[in-house]
Amino acid sequence: MPTTAFDDADVPAYTMGRAAAMIGVTPAFLRSLGAAGLIEPQRSIGGHRRYSRHQLQLAGRVRQLLDEGILLAAACRIVTLEDRLAAAHRHIVELGGTLTDDDNAELPTQTHPDIAVTTYYRAT
Repeated sequence: MPTTAFDDADVPAYTMGRAAAMIGVTPAFLRSLGAAGLIEPQRSIGGHRRYSRHQLQLAGRVRQLLDEGILLAAACRIVTLEDRLAAAHRHIVELGGTLTDDDNAELPTQTHPDIAVTTYYRAT
C-alpha cells in the first residue's frame, strides 16, 4: 500500500504538457486517448487535465502498439485487457494464490510475428 501520494501511481500529478513530454507524444495524442475512452484525466480547479503515472503507462503502451501498426481502437482494447489481466493477477496473489511464469501479466505479449526472422521452405 502506498505510504505517500508520491508512491501512489493513481495520483493525478502531471499536467498535459509534462505528461506528453514524459512519454514522447503530443498533447493531441493524450486527448485522443481520452476521446477513445482509454484514460480519463482528472481536472484541476482551473479545468486543466492532470494525468497519473498509471495513465501514462497505459498511454505509453498504446504508443508502442501504434508503432507496431495496430489501429488506435484495437490498441486501446489490448491495453485495457492487459491492464485488467494484471489487476486480476495481483488479486489472485493477494488472496494467496500463485502464478506461473507463463501467467506474468507484467510482460507485454508480442502482437505480431517477428518479420525479421527469415523462413526458408524446400522447393518441391
